[in-house]
Amino acid sequence: MHSTHLLLEEPIRMASILEPSKASFFPAMTKIVGTLGPKSRSIEVISGCLKAGMSVARFDFSWHDPAYHQETLENLKAAVKLTKKLCAVMLDTVGAEMQVVNKSEKAISLEADAIVVLTPDEGQEASSELLPINFDGLSKAVKKGDTIFIGQYLFTGSETTSVWLEVSEVKGDDVVCVIKNSATLAGSLFTLHGSQIRIGLPTLTDKDKEVISTWGVQNKIDFLSLSYTRHAEDVRQAREFLSKLGDLYQTQIFAKIENIEGLNHFDEILQEADGIILSRGNLGIDLPPEKVFLFQKAALYKCNMAGKPAVVTRVVDSMTDNLRPTRAEATDVANAVLDGSDAILLGAETLRGLYPVETISTVGKICAEAEKVFNQDMYFKKTVKYVGEPMTHLESIASSAVRAAIKVKASVIICFTSSGRAARYSIAHLDLF
Repeated sequence: MHSTHLLLEEPIRMASILEPSKASFFPAMTKIVGTLGPKSRSIEVISGCLKAGMSVARFDFSWHDPAYHQETLENLKAAVKLTKKLCAVMLDTVGAEMQVVNKSEKAISLEADAIVVLTPDEGQEASSELLPINFDGLSKAVKKGDTIFIGQYLFTGSETTSVWLEVSEVKGDDVVCVIKNSATLAGSLFTLHGSQIRIGLPTLTDKDKEVISTWGVQNKIDFLSLSYTRHAEDVRQAREFLSKLGDLYQTQIFAKIENIEGLNHFDEILQEADGIILSRGNLGIDLPPEKVFLFQKAALYKCNMAGKPAVVTRVVDSMTDNLRPTRAEATDVANAVLDGSDAILLGAETLRGLYPVETISTVGKICAEAEKVFNQDMYFKKTVKYVGEPMTHLESIASSAVRAAIKVKASVIICFTSSGRAARYSIAHLDLF
């Protein structure tokens, strides 16, 4: 089994695959971001998540209020003290996200081939015939034949919990759609995503700014996940806003690429952002299925060569309701690591999933196995060739340290640093986050 196109250690003995996985003193180098929510906000469950390998806790402000998230964060702090496991805090903005508002929280059944109207009148009650949305410009953004997806939290692709709509006509501010599949929507809030439709909403909304300047400042967040990043200017504006908030000037901004517009401006976004989140849920709707893998591989390569951490989402959707991932999902996690992903972000799997701890543990084990066969030497040579010479003094020192570590098969690199820059340079020459 000789491979020149995959970053795999050679040779791999087929018999070794049957050997039991050995526990390691060190956790997987690929980080796991867990979204905390209804099924994962108690001290007991969060402690389990930390022990299983979660190193970043994500707080998604597209649902619930700051008080709810603050209570969850206090539980996280208690769990950190209890387990003695460090965990960073990521605030995920709402951004240019369209939502269906279901104030009654009654389940809504939608039948294939029936008609449903999307209206900006949020005072209306959601029903099988009428769905109120939080955006009054949809009628100006769509045309007949456009595709719209609606689902709880994120579109899952499930034919029973997410619905695919096709625009049939526009009547004033309302959008009339044909339902393409039968589904039942349950909950108070559903994400609405228009495939390849440009939405005139700001990337950093007034609501986002309020949450960041209050909850974010109070809790000194480590990362800001900038949802629906479409241009480099979005990152610059967010950074300028953070710079005025005292301690948050050091908060790292991860640009979330979720639509075609963000994909088209990927290179300039990468230059401005501290890291990239590949939101495969929404982007997977905008892109043809056969193109999703190509975007992932190209984007991860660009992030790796730029020395910017890359995070992949939507890997084990089925574990929201099941104890084991599908074979395709398990392979997907491993391939994300081999492609160069630095972290895996779990959304619905931990937020409302039935097995948050088991999901984190399973993903961590898959990442660890993929890392065992990852060819660090080949990756290092590719990175050095891409960076070229002359290097800066600091980067040269970091590069030499990594080269020596690879040759002697060192377990760790201990780096003394005051700003963190030397450590980040070393990390950039390895495929680590």
